Amino acid sequence: MAEDIAVDLTQYEQYKFAIGDLLRRATGAAVNSAGWRTKTTPLFTRLAEDRFNLVLVGRFSRGKSSLVNAILGLDRLPTGIVPLTSVITSISYGTEERVILRFRSSLLNQEVPLSDLPLFVTQKGNPGNAKGISEAEVQLPSEFLRRGFFFVDTPGLGSAIQENTRTTQAFLPEADAFIFVTSFDSPLSSDEMQFLRQISGSSRRIFVVMNKKDIVDDLQREEALAFVRDQVKQICGPDTPKVFAISALQALQAKQAHDSVRLEESGVSSFERELVSFLLGAKRTDFLVRMCERAAEAVRGLPSSDRIDSILLALQDLSRRISNDAPSTERPAAWVEGAPGDVVAQLRPCEVCSATSSALWEFQCRYQHEITCDPAAQKELAKRGGLCSFHTRLYEESSSTQGVAESFPVVLEEWAVWLRQAASSAPRETLRGQLRARMPSERTCMFCNVRAGAEARALSSLASRIALGAQRSLDAMSALCMPHLVKLAERLPDDRQVRALLERQARLFERTAEDLRRSALKRDGVRRNLLSQEEESASHRALALVAQERTIADGTS
Repeated sequence: MAEDIAVDLTQYEQYKFAIGDLLRRATGAAVNSAGWRTKTTPLFTRLAEDRFNLVLVGRFSRGKSSLVNAILGLDRLPTGIVPLTSVITSISYGTEERVILRFRSSLLNQEVPLSDLPLFVTQKGNPGNAKGISEAEVQLPSEFLRRGFFFVDTPGLGSAIQENTRTTQAFLPEADAFIFVTSFDSPLSSDEMQFLRQISGSSRRIFVVMNKKDIVDDLQREEALAFVRDQVKQICGPDTPKVFAISALQALQAKQAHDSVRLEESGVSSFERELVSFLLGAKRTDFLVRMCERAAEAVRGLPSSDRIDSILLALQDLSRRISNDAPSTERPAAWVEGAPGDVVAQLRPCEVCSATSSALWEFQCRYQHEITCDPAAQKELAKRGGLCSFHTRLYEESSSTQGVAESFPVVLEEWAVWLRQAASSAPRETLRGQLRARMPSERTCMFCNVRAGAEARALSSLASRIALGAQRSLDAMSALCMPHLVKLAERLPDDRQVRALLERQARLFERTAEDLRRSALKRDGVRRNLLSQEEESASHRALALVAQERTIADGTS
């Protein structure tokens, strides 16, 4: 189920990226066109800001936080708290979990640990919202959120504080859909029914969820469901939403145990499918087709040319495909959502590069001292002809002028002796060959030797870990640069392990490409403030995936 959702939402994003790419193609033909940026920046902004606000409403203790935990597959949101302050609590994507507090009277935000959230969104921790918080944004590393979903928990139901009601009322226009949460232990209170009447006239989609179905037997469940369905029908009329019977607790446990049967029994899978179907149906055909039309309108304002005509045809074709394309029902071969820690681990720099660079730095610090103070070390360096060109420059970057002055005279003097002897006595036919052979190489350079040894040890360690537990080791492994991926694949004896390694690398390439495209959209739309940590670092990570770290690269190979 999570895989189906991920592939459908990926497709939705790819359409947005395609619109952005066509606008950039048109930019190349609009060099002398006045006002082009004025027309297109708002389009990029709209693509960059696209988010889907799922507003959760219902009394406290209905299990709203538990439901979000279940959908995200994370047991991270605190449950059982009573959010009675006038604070909007949103849940969005972040590389690492944290809470960002925004204040009514200040542009400065405050970051606090997730464990401190109740201190700011409950009546006990923040009575009457005395701290003046306008929103608490909880950021969590979940793929569901990364695809553009924002869960928003609003105060109001069951509260005697009038400010809570005003806060909720003010946010209602921002909702793309409502998730109305009640429960089997006391379904549909009077204030819940009153609120349902209010939002039923908003023309926004309403999802009615009855939580805690695991605490009642079959007969009680059917009686409660019949009652709620009847009440919802009376309130909502012909547009009566479906009522979903779920157990958020069972769903979370099932996701964490990778138990697809129990997850289906929890009812949350059915709810998720309906949620994503709504996004990919109504929103895709409305939002994306409209964006294609607005992009085409801007492009038509440019001077006619074959290039402009081809862009307009491409936009028409894209709009047609968006309108006709149904959400995928096939299970994807690629992305499978893992635990959040796995995602963060995979975003780390290549661990082989890191291990090699660390060993090289430790050696460099020690070796610089040795060749400055130890005549034997200086003589050994001189016999080798010094270091290879790349590592000579690396040595220069970290060494002092005094250090070079004390350690390298012997190298130059040894070269002078060899050059004079070669000039006077070496046979003409071998002179050039002897000169080339005397040059420092990967074989003779001390730094290259240390680099090669550290790299070999790191690769051997990785290969051993994968051999002992392939999938778990792959999940915990950092990203690898392509040169080290090739070397690791050569060390794995099992073709299945190699294929899993390559599949994992493909997912990392796709993920990083998405981050790059999101970054480009937000920068084109002048919305750098919306960049996530992953999007900020995407350019560096993209290059690091295809190339070895510069400070350890072998300058002679």
